[in-house]
Amino acid sequence: MLNLELFGTLPKFLYRKEAPQTSVQAAHSVDTKTLEKLVYEVIRTHPEGCISDEILEELKGLPYGSITGRYKALKTKKLIEVVGTRVGRSGKPQGIMKAV
Repeated sequence: MLNLELFGTLPKFLYRKEAPQTSVQAAHSVDTKTLEKLVYEVIRTHPEGCISDEILEELKGLPYGSITGRYKALKTKKLIEVVGTRVGRSGKPQGIMKAV
């Protein structure tokens, strides 16, 4: 079973030092624990890895930035890794993310 304490990012890491107050308030309102866990669980269901397009499709009710904004934290925590690239719907390469 995965340790739930691995998920979540302190709000101070979600905005720049010189960010306007609205960005600071937004950072404090994001439930990073739930979002990181959701994104991680989708990636984990793809043993060969998946690209952002696939994650966005599976979590289509959530805003783009709420999903893509979790990749960095999951990589930093070494919960996922990028194992290559594959062309996405846009015709541009996207990183293939795989659970570690």
